[in-house]
Amino acid sequence: MALYDRVGDLDVTIEECEFDRRVRDTSSGFERVTTVIALRGDGEVGHGEDVTYEADEHDALIETAPDLVPTGAMTHREFAAQAGDTDLFFGRDLDRDAFRDYRRWAFESAALDLALRQADTDLASALGREYDPVRFVASTRLGDPPTFDRVRAFLDRDPTLEFKLDPTGGWSTELIDRLADTGQVRVLDLKGQYRGTSVDQAADPDLYERVIGGFPDATIEDPALTEETRPLFEGHEERVSWDAPIHGVDTIESLPWEPSTLNIKPSRFGSVESLFDTIEYCRERDVACYGGGQFELDVGREHLHALASLFYPDAPNDVAPRAYNDPDLTGDLPTSPLATPAAPTGLGWR
Repeated sequence: MALYDRVGDLDVTIEECEFDRRVRDTSSGFERVTTVIALRGDGEVGHGEDVTYEADEHDALIETAPDLVPTGAMTHREFAAQAGDTDLFFGRDLDRDAFRDYRRWAFESAALDLALRQADTDLASALGREYDPVRFVASTRLGDPPTFDRVRAFLDRDPTLEFKLDPTGGWSTELIDRLADTGQVRVLDLKGQYRGTSVDQAADPDLYERVIGGFPDATIEDPALTEETRPLFEGHEERVSWDAPIHGVDTIESLPWEPSTLNIKPSRFGSVESLFDTIEYCRERDVACYGGGQFELDVGREHLHALASLFYPDAPNDVAPRAYNDPDLTGDLPTSPLATPAAPTGLGWR
């Protein structure tokens, strides 16, 4: 039985929908805004989180949204079909088409959370699987100009912490050597596959060569492949992971070569079915996966933990608890791996 078949026919009754805006400063220097979507029915509440990156879109959703959500009794599959046929931005022009997937995921995950709760079960039980502790890495930028300070601050708190870092052209050979000497850099994200975002990075042959050589055991994510950079990865293809291009099975099959590793960000897939089909595709072909996030501020982060726990718990998951994304490190930080929940319900993982 396909993964989605185990949850697609769950009944869900929806009576009303509520929106709740979230705002928080981040270590990456921008104010993050998300919207928590609450679907209510039969005395239960299911939650999802819209991770669209434009604050105006969240304001419009809360202030002017028409009745976007079908009410009444249906299956999750029927809800998903209606969500896929609905313009969840009600005619607004978007800066990035990916936002449509982000919002659809928010509604579909909220409906799945509600369906599981109304069935008095959790995602692991519904899929016939068990939750495992979740290993995570800290994903952080190193400032402008880049320094070792942020990494040092983390290591002072937890000497065993592992990292996913974003190299830039400003990374000196000295900084690369110092980071490599920690032995704890697991993933390096070159940001070469992003288009139209604030983090886009053009192909940089010099940087790529220094990163490939400086971190011989690390996974290298999203390089931009050009006539100058493609030869640098010859013999290193198995070290390359892809993130931004991955939105479903068809996008995996269109990659430059058959991948060995992928970063799975659920919100990129839009639908629960597409996410589960992609996870199955990877498992059948021994493609390693690790989880990724989008600066979730609320329940969306817990959903990432639940999915990582079920499908790739021992991977270098970029799903660190929310406090790791705060500009200043205060209070106690949870350590990796995250323990499994004592009494999970729905899609949550507390």
